[in-house]
Amino acid sequence: MENRLPLRNEIPEEMTWKLSDIYETTELWEKDYSAAIEKADELAGMAGSLTESAETLLKAMDIYEDAVMKVYRLYGYAEMLHDQDTSEPENQKLFQRAQSLDVKINEKLSFLEPEILEADPKVIEAYYKELPGLLKYKNVISEIQRTREHTLSKEMEELLASAGDMAEAASNARSMLANADIRFPNTKGEDGEDIQLSNGRFVPLQMSTDREVRKESFEKFYEEYKNLVNTWAALYDGQVKKQIFYARARKYPDTFTAAVDKNNVSTNVCDNLISCVNKNLDKFHRYVRLRKKLLKVDELHMYDVYAPMVGDYEYKVSFEEAKEISLRALRPLGDDYIELLKTAYDNRWIDVVENKGKRGGAYSSGVYGVHPYVLLNFNNTLDDIFTLVHEMGHSIHTYYSNEKQNFFDSNYKIFVAEVASTTNEVLLLKYLLSKAESDKEKAYLINHFLESFKGTLYRQTMFAEFERESNKLSESGTPLTAETLSELYLSLNRKYFGEDMVSDPLIAYEWCRIPHFYYNFYVYQYATSFSAAVAVADRILTEGDKAVKEYKNFLSSGCTEDPVSLLKKAGVDLSTEKPVQDALDVFADVISQMESLADIC
Repeated sequence: MENRLPLRNEIPEEMTWKLSDIYETTELWEKDYSAAIEKADELAGMAGSLTESAETLLKAMDIYEDAVMKVYRLYGYAEMLHDQDTSEPENQKLFQRAQSLDVKINEKLSFLEPEILEADPKVIEAYYKELPGLLKYKNVISEIQRTREHTLSKEMEELLASAGDMAEAASNARSMLANADIRFPNTKGEDGEDIQLSNGRFVPLQMSTDREVRKESFEKFYEEYKNLVNTWAALYDGQVKKQIFYARARKYPDTFTAAVDKNNVSTNVCDNLISCVNKNLDKFHRYVRLRKKLLKVDELHMYDVYAPMVGDYEYKVSFEEAKEISLRALRPLGDDYIELLKTAYDNRWIDVVENKGKRGGAYSSGVYGVHPYVLLNFNNTLDDIFTLVHEMGHSIHTYYSNEKQNFFDSNYKIFVAEVASTTNEVLLLKYLLSKAESDKEKAYLINHFLESFKGTLYRQTMFAEFERESNKLSESGTPLTAETLSELYLSLNRKYFGEDMVSDPLIAYEWCRIPHFYYNFYVYQYATSFSAAVAVADRILTEGDKAVKEYKNFLSSGCTEDPVSLLKKAGVDLSTEKPVQDALDVFADVISQMESLADIC
């Protein structure tokens, strides 16, 4: 690991994504920017007459689709350009303009939903028969009608839309603080060399086999978050207040109900998840005890959480090797799936390595009419192979939905988004286990599977509890101070990890660095999706073509049904606790497998 992060212009072109597939020049971006405003103005000129006839409604929806599609494209390009180097002023400006445009367009078009709701549903139904071309928009119109009681008057909707730019201030400030402004000190590497700490390098350092490296990087990393904890708290408080404002404005009882209703999902799904996981914390505590035993430590600390439980084994992999492994591991998904992966790899859909100013983490971003993109910060570890197949799962889900559905119907709900990505991870794990050449390698891979359960099912559920409890505190009038938030997080950490883990005081500040807390109750869906993915992958491997066909039907369905119904197409019912409990039973079985290999770890 080099001390200095490379500058953006020092990264080889083949390791960067090709954003020119979206816009070859800034002039073309500007042209679409102007066109989006013109389309919005054209539609705004139809206010008061949208539902006068089937023809008028169809014309309005065509213009609406064109305007929104352009905004998505403009925004996607600007966001990715910004994320590849958040410190570049021109990138910042373009992204801010895209955000402002999004707010401006939403404001101009805010009359559309209330006006559609003013129309008699029976009249709209008659329009579909009169003009079949309007059926293209039936799903999006039905979704507007579904949220009738939470849609306000034209004037109020316009006011809410105009507040959109302001509402993103906390999230934007948090991103700049985390990715561009925070300054980490150097820390010692395994060979005693100085290494510049960063968000991207933190987890790889925590995976070191040298405990002192882990301890020093852990303490230096979280000390920097602690030093700014009042700022982090003020930003998160702003985010929660934003969620409360919108929930109350739209007449929801609380922020969580508002968030899940946006995805057309019942609150019972998350309730079932938290309930089931809490009933199975004994399994996680068993895992923690096993980790303590295999690491041979008197006390297990939070800086031991990422350390491999299998000693004297290193799994290093280049990006080229990772691509080849992914092609073999995902072969059960069929030739067309593999060909899409190759297309992505050969045509620079992926931004691969970290550079100075680059956004941390990883994501997939879809651009309708172009192709999806993936941002990585690849560090040549086993985890990075899993991140690659995870994000490509998102991308190919997006590709299938975009290919089969129109723009509005292609936009699948966040609730199902993590299923495709996590199914890929489970398939990769099972492939690697089948190819393991020794008990040592098998144990190393089982360790990774256990880490997946820890990081996705248990950790994300813990995050979900933090979000729900912090929102409840704010809704009841309790100020979200640095002390309140840190005490809440530390108490949850102690509950989840149990008595065999020393919950170091600095872990109380981990909440500061989690960007997903600004995504409005996103995280619980990682856990439900992981549970679903374990079931889907098992079906694919045991039932073959039939399961693959049903799974691809799910991947191609976009948002044409509610998320729970869509998942039933893939053979999973998340309206019950069963998928979560089944996954936790698998976790217990994998712990037993690891315990049987303990002597060689």
